[in-house]
Amino acid sequence: MEERVKSVVVVGGGTAGWMAAALIAKVIGKGARVELVESDAIGIIGVGEATIPPIQTLNSVLGIDEATFLRETKATVKLAIRFENWGQQGESYYHTFGAAGRNMAFCSFHHFWTRARQRGHETSYWDYDLNYLCCEAGQFAPTTGNDPIWDMPYAYHFDSALYGQFLRRLSEQMGVRRTEGMIGEVRRCATTGDVTSVVLQDGREIAGDLFIDCSGQRGLLIQQALRTGYEDWDHWLPCDRAMAVPSEPFATTAPYTRSIAHGAGWQWRIPLQHRNGNGLVYSSRHYSDDQAAQLLLGNLDSKALDEPRVIPFRTGRARQQWNRNVVAVGLSSGFLEPLESTSIYLIQSAIVRLLHLFPHGPDVAALRAEYNRQSAREYELIRDFIILHYHANRRDDSAFWRDLREMAVPDRLAQKIELFRASGALVQDQLDIFMEASWVQVLMGQGILLQDYHPLANGPSDAELRQQLSQLRQVKAQPLSQLPAHDAWLAAKMGAHA
Repeated sequence: MEERVKSVVVVGGGTAGWMAAALIAKVIGKGARVELVESDAIGIIGVGEATIPPIQTLNSVLGIDEATFLRETKATVKLAIRFENWGQQGESYYHTFGAAGRNMAFCSFHHFWTRARQRGHETSYWDYDLNYLCCEAGQFAPTTGNDPIWDMPYAYHFDSALYGQFLRRLSEQMGVRRTEGMIGEVRRCATTGDVTSVVLQDGREIAGDLFIDCSGQRGLLIQQALRTGYEDWDHWLPCDRAMAVPSEPFATTAPYTRSIAHGAGWQWRIPLQHRNGNGLVYSSRHYSDDQAAQLLLGNLDSKALDEPRVIPFRTGRARQQWNRNVVAVGLSSGFLEPLESTSIYLIQSAIVRLLHLFPHGPDVAALRAEYNRQSAREYELIRDFIILHYHANRRDDSAFWRDLREMAVPDRLAQKIELFRASGALVQDQLDIFMEASWVQVLMGQGILLQDYHPLANGPSDAELRQQLSQLRQVKAQPLSQLPAHDAWLAAKMGAHA
């Protein structure tokens, strides 16, 4: 690789490709030419319609106006995921972007709540979470004020195909060149092994210094050309197929995603302005495609608008997500099922990490090694959080769930579960995007409750603790009297900026 990257070639479009092109063009600017190669003949997966709050930072960096974004991508607001039948059939809980109660120095709220519960005070942990209260009421508007007790972090549901098109227009305005065509050959340097160019089927050759592989599960550069290898995680996450189908929109759009567990997988329901996104993630060892289609179509709440589409996948990651002068972004870098809506975040994170460690100088080995270390760690941490949902179940209706409950999990996850169960303690891992509030909600939602709590929670008397919790519930619910319905806020937001 030359001392300075003068040209970046993005292979593949869709959300991953155009997000990479847009961010690199925005941050690097005229420091490097950015060209994206894609073929209209190759479809995109386009199922990543739910996001997590860092998407707001991305949109802000790119200068995207929220009202325009909502309008162009048919987006709705997402405050949480509602998990149904995961711990046990008939049970449900929310993993919200917010946090319950109010933490004290050295002692988090769940310790106080646990003490009260053990004393017979029957309230739901989620009664103290504003995101949850708004989900149940179907209300939303961004909260303001200096008191973090009323913070209500949010993300979006959107049409990922429309988002990709939106980012394309933005990228081209910033000078990104788009080249249409199918790649027929990848050329490499005989000395270094770096990719030097891609050759289209019509003979056109596109050279570059740095290549971003956004070619999806094909991994055209990272796997087919460089043979990087793949680390498979199906022994922990046995689902290997997804089936997606759109359906008619509801009259009222809920501000949360639904995740509904079935006998050998789970179903998503994502409300958009113009349709509902639906899908089933399942194990092909337990369901045939026909059985999966019957299950999915039989559990829609609105009329299907198309035939179900099957998407095979392998859970895992590329052994090196930056190999030689190729950086894999999106599905070419790996796959983690969309249970916690991390697919689009991982695209964003990969590009931001690359920008932090952008190659320069004659030797980029140290930058590449650090990029790969961080990427691997981030994937593993998200993987463990997803495994938690499957492993901590009490279902006994199928071998699928029994096997997952009895399997050996990664050591870090096993230690985290046991530490929380014994004492309520949670240690934040570097590069873990899921904070303490997320772990507490999923651990307790799946039925793992504290056997003991922090001694600082013994500060107030029983009567004082009950009074404090009662007041906290009232304070948390105060904004509800002033917040509009979710759909009303969307209409007003987009109408005011039409």
